[in-house]
Amino acid sequence: MNLIKRWISLQIDLDSFHSREAVYGFALKMTFRAVILSFLFNIVALPIFHVFGLLPLSLGDTIKLSVAFSWLVGGAVSGALAIVTGHVIRELSISRAEFAHLSRTDVLSGLLNRRAFNEILASTDGHDASLAIFDLDRFKAINDSHGHCVGDDVIRLVSQAMVEVFGPAHPTARLGGEEFGVIIHGGTSTQRLAMVERVRALISERPLACDGAVVRTTISGGVADFQPDRRRETVYSAADRALYLAKTGGRNRIVHESDGIERLAGQGQVELTEEKGRALFTRFGMETMSDGQAGQASA
Repeated sequence: MNLIKRWISLQIDLDSFHSREAVYGFALKMTFRAVILSFLFNIVALPIFHVFGLLPLSLGDTIKLSVAFSWLVGGAVSGALAIVTGHVIRELSISRAEFAHLSRTDVLSGLLNRRAFNEILASTDGHDASLAIFDLDRFKAINDSHGHCVGDDVIRLVSQAMVEVFGPAHPTARLGGEEFGVIIHGGTSTQRLAMVERVRALISERPLACDGAVVRTTISGGVADFQPDRRRETVYSAADRALYLAKTGGRNRIVHESDGIERLAGQGQVELTEEKGRALFTRFGMETMSDGQAGQASA
């Protein structure tokens, strides 16, 4: 019995049962094999029955009848059972696929969840790819002012914009709360950064109308590049630091890891109070800052 169960299990590939045609193909295959097994059993058993005088007909007539009944009765019964089994397996395979999809998908946004994103991040090679981490600006204020339902709509709006720009080629995820991540493949670092900028601009230009009010939101983002000899944790930390600079620098902006604090301050993109400057340099392990860099103000 265990041998038969094992043999049947080897004939079943759940991933191939997503269509009704596959079910009937499985039924036909199992029916043919059941008939062959029945026929072989008869060939072996009937001579034994004949020796012991258990056959009411001659051996030749009995073999002819057994062959006919193997196809008619055995084939019909086994075929019907195989069809029923095939449909059950199809439903199980679809349910399994749906469960696997749900286990890797954020329900609110429809994007990948953190678990799925981390799996892809761990397997990403270090060639022609960048990691971008986004954070919605002042999202708590939106929830406090308009309620969590509007906050959910904002999450969906941002998710749609990301799907529109990045598409299926670039894994995009809601990492939790108002934080998002995307792994961008191909092109140059400048081209990948331009895609991130396009998402930022698209979101800032799309107001959300809700209950007669217009809600506008923006995002900030940090970008870091993968390299063959660079650990994935290091890439994530670099993108997170760049995101922190973007938030500190006034929000609604994208910062690449190569954009140092001095360059941003020189462009007027980061205005630092002495307290904020001290926090930045403590967070990022930077050693010193000039008096000129510490003397400006920002929120």
